[in-house]
Amino acid sequence: MKTERDSFSSKFGVIAAAAGSAIGLGNIWKFPYIAGENGGGVFLIVYLVFILLIGIPVMMSEFIIGRKAHKNVFGAFRELTNSGFWKIIGVMGVMAAFFILSFYGTVAGWTMEFLILAITDSFSGRDAHEIEQLFSTFSEGAYKPVIFQIIFMAITALIVIGGIRKGIEKYTKILMPLLIVIILYLDITAVSLKGGGEGLRFLFNPDFSKLSPKLFIDALGHAFFTLSLGMGVLMTYASYFQKDTNLTSTSVSVAMADTIIALLAGIAIFPAVFAFSTEPAAGPGLVFITLPNIFELIPGGYVFSILFFLLLAVAALTSSISILEVVVAYLSEEKDISRTKATILAASAITVTGVLCTLSIGPLSDFLIFGFNIFELLDKVASNILLPLGGMLISIFVGWKMKRHIVIDELSNYGKVRIASIHLFMFLVRYLAPIAIFFVFLHGIGIIKI
Repeated sequence: MKTERDSFSSKFGVIAAAAGSAIGLGNIWKFPYIAGENGGGVFLIVYLVFILLIGIPVMMSEFIIGRKAHKNVFGAFRELTNSGFWKIIGVMGVMAAFFILSFYGTVAGWTMEFLILAITDSFSGRDAHEIEQLFSTFSEGAYKPVIFQIIFMAITALIVIGGIRKGIEKYTKILMPLLIVIILYLDITAVSLKGGGEGLRFLFNPDFSKLSPKLFIDALGHAFFTLSLGMGVLMTYASYFQKDTNLTSTSVSVAMADTIIALLAGIAIFPAVFAFSTEPAAGPGLVFITLPNIFELIPGGYVFSILFFLLLAVAALTSSISILEVVVAYLSEEKDISRTKATILAASAITVTGVLCTLSIGPLSDFLIFGFNIFELLDKVASNILLPLGGMLISIFVGWKMKRHIVIDELSNYGKVRIASIHLFMFLVRYLAPIAIFFVFLHGIGIIKI
């Protein structure tokens, strides 16, 4: 006999957990360098438009499916439709979560190493080239990056074993406020730097001459990725929502929290970058190479550096527990095994795959599949194929397959909550979101070249 299904206990717990799933390395590591590569302010405007018109409607769609079915991402489609075709969304969701957490753990391990380097003041006296060598030596190593990845996955698994209320909700209620306090301190320090105003102007003053097809694709792709859409995370969390949870306001709150954290990360980073005449379009190395060098030049840079990498580690953890929950929920409900066993099994399998991702940066770098190392391959498959296809099909499912009265019932909590515009929502999930996401998919697989 199965025990009663766990659920979130409070509105704050719902927001903290769902926002934590969206707020991760994508906000603090990826958003600043993508914005830097695409002209700053103008990228921000396009990104915000896509969050409003596509991100929030697709998130609401995941919430509708998850709460209505009250099951994991695979079981949800088995519950809501007899068609085998739609169950493929559940399969893709579990696969995407598995693949993403495998390589995500690699980067999360890097944040733990750099947090220790910051605490031990190991950046002191080193220039950018020396820090780059430090990063290369570590990331290409055979032991340390693997050890840190395993530690990170073990912490993630211990939280998930606790369940929804006593594990995920309990710890995200602590981690999310901690994340906000840290990032606000970093912002105050950064904007006080001499010359830091140029960084704020770069981020908030749009240069429309920078508009390009690539900018639109990057903005939509990042809006989609940063909200954790298409991988079943939000659908799984929604299955633990109580019936009085307002799906629309929760979607807006999560999107706002995610966007605000990304902006606050930009405010912490770009003033420092411009204050020391560094290139804002420094790519992925911006966080692990450029910034540690800048921290050495900032008054109080030692504390700034520690808090920044603690911020990265916390953001990575809030996302990783939500991603692992997708696989755990699938195993525990579909294979009828206990949460503890499901968590150990899922975390172990993901860690083994993740170790291969980590080693593919160094010792296994010559082992290529279709021209990609293992880390790159899983990233490409998940980000360019599984996520956009999953998001597109989720949108189509809610817009065309689900009965309209079910959609209205879920959004209105069976008439208890006012719906602003069901017509606008249906238009977005039926037409705009699927078409826009399809273009991202075609670009991701190389059919559309920009």
